[in-house]
Amino acid sequence: MIHILYTGGTIGMQPSADGLAPASGFEALARAAQAQRSDAPQMPEWQLKELAPLIDSANMTQPQWQRLAQECWEARRQGASGVVILHGTDTLAFTSGALAFLLATLDIPVIITGSMLPAGAPQSDAWENFFGALTAFEQISTPVVEVFFHDICMAAWNCRKVRSTGRHAFVPAWEDTHASANTQLAKLGNLRINADASPQVATLTLFPGIQAAYAEPLLQAVDGLVIECYGSGTAPSENSALMAAFERAAERGVLLLAISQCAQGNVVFDTYAAGSRLAKAGVIGAGRMTREAALGKLYWCCSAELDAEQRRYWLRQNVLGEHGSV
Repeated sequence: MIHILYTGGTIGMQPSADGLAPASGFEALARAAQAQRSDAPQMPEWQLKELAPLIDSANMTQPQWQRLAQECWEARRQGASGVVILHGTDTLAFTSGALAFLLATLDIPVIITGSMLPAGAPQSDAWENFFGALTAFEQISTPVVEVFFHDICMAAWNCRKVRSTGRHAFVPAWEDTHASANTQLAKLGNLRINADASPQVATLTLFPGIQAAYAEPLLQAVDGLVIECYGSGTAPSENSALMAAFERAAERGVLLLAISQCAQGNVVFDTYAAGSRLAKAGVIGAGRMTREAALGKLYWCCSAELDAEQRRYWLRQNVLGEHGSV
């Protein structure tokens, strides 16, 4: 039995006076659509749970990642052979990046999908993604978390939304994901997540002229920060106040994780002196991770029942292949 968690999103939206809005009743629509399909007898059995309140994914919050993870674990306890999460596309990659780590030790597959147009709308992609996700379980032989969109399955930590219209909205950030995964996952068995944790994680994009005064309030407010650096992981290293702010935050136990602003960028701190200065300030390089996966991994590390040094250890590890080969 496949358990479906319906969070809202475009796939089940209906028109309102203010535009498309989340709506109940998706299960009835899906059952009716399935009955009209020639392959209906071959579809796996499924049951659907609406996660009230249904939301536009623009309103997704980090604590809701924990709720989704708990719902997946509960589905497993109820005997589910897999889980489909129906999610709005705006923040789907962020949720996927977090669940890739929060569900890393779950022993059933999870597929996350949605649509760019509501079910029933002309030329909607809702049913091709919904039923495509259900049939995709036939090709999944390991308990992974993946995103399914327009006939493509991609690792949950490796997807990126690149278009706001059209069917091909999501693409893999990197193509060699399965080849780069290593054995770190096997070491996660004893790692416990505090389901009641509410860590604060955020992102900071570097830009020419950034000042410590801009970054300091954020550094004071968070448990973890993704720093979106230039190129291979460089920053304004001659801005001593900014570097000192990073260093003080790291000393307080704030997890600082550096990614590249380049779509195909790898963070390698020792390539340039301007990158080495970040490493000396206590910033951890994330290799080729996407913004969404980096934020999700930070949330996972900050939610784990670990001390500060253990969290830094796991942040450095290439748990799912997310760092790439560097």
